[in-house]
Amino acid sequence: MPISFPNLANQILSPHALSRISTEINFNHHHRVAIFPSILQINLRSRSVNNHTSRRNCNQAIFAAATEDCSDTLEFESMELEKYAEELEVAAKAVHMACLLCQRVQESLLSKSSDQVQSKDDNSPVTVADWSVQATVSWVLSQAFGIQNVSIIAEEDVQALSENDAFGLLEVVTKTVNESLSEAPRFGLRAPPSPLSTSEVLEAISKCNSTGGPNGRFWVLDPVDGTLGFVRGDQYAIALALIEHGEPVLGVLGCPNYPMKKEWLSYHNSYRRIISRLTSETSESWDKGCVIYARKRSGRAWMQPLLHKGKTFVWPNSAREIKVSTIDNPSLATFCEPVEKANSSHSFTAGLAHSVGLRNQPLRVYSMVKYAAIARGDAEIFMKFARAGYKEKIWDHAAGVVIIQEAGGVVTDAGGHPLCFSKGMYLEGLDRGIIACSGATLHEKIIGAVDASWNSSSL
Repeated sequence: MPISFPNLANQILSPHALSRISTEINFNHHHRVAIFPSILQINLRSRSVNNHTSRRNCNQAIFAAATEDCSDTLEFESMELEKYAEELEVAAKAVHMACLLCQRVQESLLSKSSDQVQSKDDNSPVTVADWSVQATVSWVLSQAFGIQNVSIIAEEDVQALSENDAFGLLEVVTKTVNESLSEAPRFGLRAPPSPLSTSEVLEAISKCNSTGGPNGRFWVLDPVDGTLGFVRGDQYAIALALIEHGEPVLGVLGCPNYPMKKEWLSYHNSYRRIISRLTSETSESWDKGCVIYARKRSGRAWMQPLLHKGKTFVWPNSAREIKVSTIDNPSLATFCEPVEKANSSHSFTAGLAHSVGLRNQPLRVYSMVKYAAIARGDAEIFMKFARAGYKEKIWDHAAGVVIIQEAGGVVTDAGGHPLCFSKGMYLEGLDRGIIACSGATLHEKIIGAVDASWNSSSL
């Protein structure tokens, strides 16, 4: 059982225990624990615990409570401190690089009419950024952990890029990827010894061909979540999660247009772009975009600003801890919903909002930035109820779920069950919709409202 303040007086550590713990943690690996202020602070602070458990293969709880013995507890937590530390650091750096890549591509798209926007079979636009991010992240992960040890499930494939009439597009993607990878040393990562060829870029993209499932370890990547927002100069996200035995164990969200400061949200994106252009990137007021990340069972989530031009990334790059909002009064809460009406029912969520007493206007945001908004405390509720026939994909939720939960929030389906990430690329068995809240009180009210009104809905 983690140490909490009420019983701290009965669990004072002896000098011998402190010495043993410091030896076991091995401070030679300081870069792996740098995302935490101090080891003792982690062990001695009050820890928040989610009210629900994660499931392995959707139903099996996989996390057992630690023993009552203080020394065993600290030993267990010191081991947890190291778990996934390297994976989280590399993932955060890869997503950070992807954010800078996307900023450059978006500026290019907004400054001129470009052929860099294509259409996919489902009629959603896909840009150079999607393929370039997928290739970049795939290459970075493979170099860091060994190509034979990396399995990735991602949204894009190489079919459109492999066609004969797409060679010009492939060249643009290759150039964009190489520009991004050339910045790897700024992040403490290794750059390719020579620029990647078009075939090597296609290979990196096509490597993301995992089918997921309940066993083993695989990464989940959405290279540009919210592509409509991207091409319109609005919000979008780069989402990367690591799933082990069907459970997301770390998540990273890159939000290039989501400012570090909440007060900037009141300004329209086009105005923020103008301010960003007029403000020096070396100025402290320049805070366009952020990267948010968390590791399962750490009880903490973090946010770092995007790297200023010409600066070197030093992990964890000015990261600060974030927490969900403490608001539990529905009349004061803000809820998020998708912008797109094609795969979400705004009328049903509006009815739910009214029935539980939500009075604020909904925050309609493209992409998984909605998860970031709740994790940071900018909003309290995210509701999504898809129209009949739409199937939720795991890359649209995995990273955001980990981050909200570790920031102190709750994410389930509309039946109160944990989301299932062990059935391939879709969230199979989803009960009606997805509900994410900053706390249990709001979550229970939304669940109750869904039960009361579902039969009268047309979903």
